Amino acid sequence: VRISLVDQPLQPFHHQTPARIGKVQSIPSFLCTDKSPGEFAWRDPDLPEVIHMLQHQFPSVQANAAAFLQHLCYKDNHVKTEVCRLGGIKHLVDLLDHKVLEVQRYACGALRNLVYGRATDDNKIAVRNAGGVPALLRLLRTTVDTEVRELVTGVLWNLSSCDALKMTIIRDALSSVTNTVIIPHSGWSSTDFHDEHKLKLHSSVVLRNTTGCLRNLSSAGEEARKYMRSCEGLVDSLLYVIKACVSTSDFDSKIVENCICILRNLSYRLELEISPSWLTANQELDGLMGSESPRKEADYSCWGRKRRKKKNLLEEQWDGVGPIPGFSKSPKGAEMLWHPSVVKPYLTLLAESSNPATLEGSAGSLQNLSAGNWKFAAYIRAAVRKEKGLPILVELLRMDNNRVVCSIATALRNMALDVRNKELIGKYAMRDLVNRLPGGNTTQLSDDTVAAICCTLHEVTRRNMENAKALADAGGIEKLVNITKGRGERYSVKVVKAAAQVLNTLWQYRDLRTIYKKVSGSTVGLQLLHIRAVC
Repeated sequence: VRISLVDQPLQPFHHQTPARIGKVQSIPSFLCTDKSPGEFAWRDPDLPEVIHMLQHQFPSVQANAAAFLQHLCYKDNHVKTEVCRLGGIKHLVDLLDHKVLEVQRYACGALRNLVYGRATDDNKIAVRNAGGVPALLRLLRTTVDTEVRELVTGVLWNLSSCDALKMTIIRDALSSVTNTVIIPHSGWSSTDFHDEHKLKLHSSVVLRNTTGCLRNLSSAGEEARKYMRSCEGLVDSLLYVIKACVSTSDFDSKIVENCICILRNLSYRLELEISPSWLTANQELDGLMGSESPRKEADYSCWGRKRRKKKNLLEEQWDGVGPIPGFSKSPKGAEMLWHPSVVKPYLTLLAESSNPATLEGSAGSLQNLSAGNWKFAAYIRAAVRKEKGLPILVELLRMDNNRVVCSIATALRNMALDVRNKELIGKYAMRDLVNRLPGGNTTQLSDDTVAAICCTLHEVTRRNMENAKALADAGGIEKLVNITKGRGERYSVKVVKAAAQVLNTLWQYRDLRTIYKKVSGSTVGLQLLHIRAVC
């Protein structure tokens, strides 16, 4: 069984913006006469009374009631459930269209707390059913108050963590938030854009919230990815933000993390999901798939075997130098996702960022873009080599972060589909790959990560005897054999099969069997034969 970890999406990102208590103004207290005659006391209104006040004729009472609800809902899921049951969410949504700024502000604050957390999906659906998404977008488009814009985008971020709402938000809000927030805040379309704007990117709460929302939405599946790739200006702006932050050494901000994770998700399954309309006019559909090997010139038609045109073959062999075939001079929109120029900012983040999520997202983007036999994946692999990205990836194998190592290992596996990359990885990365296998003093990695490393070793040693010898010299055989011995006890079936796959590949090199025995002991040959038999 061949194990292949090639092209994976980022898991849905369910982070929600922090709940905010806000400035709670005094709520009108009620006169209580429950005590003995002649004694009076004041009490706070109960929840139904507060919700009723949301419909009061005076805006000041409505604002105070919304502020008090915001306070009551803070970290109290029971109160959040009760507010929804009593119809409070519908009243708060209605207040979003109020003419008084203070009412808008506290209604947004209450809604944000009401839909904060994983246990509030019913509240999120109630906001949707009450027309909350269109109301939030109307307020976002019309308000000039910075705090209200931050609150509105915070509500949208929290709503986007609910799987049942993601496509609703994409259909209703994607274009609006892109044109209202993403494009203007990124500076991509600004004619009078100045460097000082770049310095403000990291402190833009509205942009942070909105990219956080889109990060959640981008994990909603194929339909969501197609909507987002086709949204005019979105990909351009996200890449512009990353390049602007890179140019000012702002590598670790939440905005950069969100943007890179969105791009990682949008880079998933490009070969299968992109529309032909995104390709240049002279790009033929039968040229979208690059051949597995540069030497494979044959093509097949309904009339049998024929030779490809030499021109098309040369186009598919672009190695990182000269004009890039199949692209316009100025790529834009979704085309920028797979254009080789995207490699440089990703590698810069991998080299400079200390944020594990950004590192994982950058490696995952390269992993997705370099997957498979698509001709543009071959271009990405060549561009990584041209930009001297292989040493950057190899160095990150040493990082003490399981998820980052898993993404890096799988990206290297994809890079090794390129023959020249395979030689370089085998020469300079073999010892680092072997060192991350279980055994010795290495940090324990998850089964998925160990399997990813094994898959990389398999690809690097496949059809390359020198790399197979390098793996043996680095002590990899003993570690792989030990993994196969731990089936069902220390390692999952997935890991054991991945390790056995590498050993099976090594055993194909008859000239190296003597070396295997010298390096690993006389019993290793028999063990390899046994493993080969059960693969």
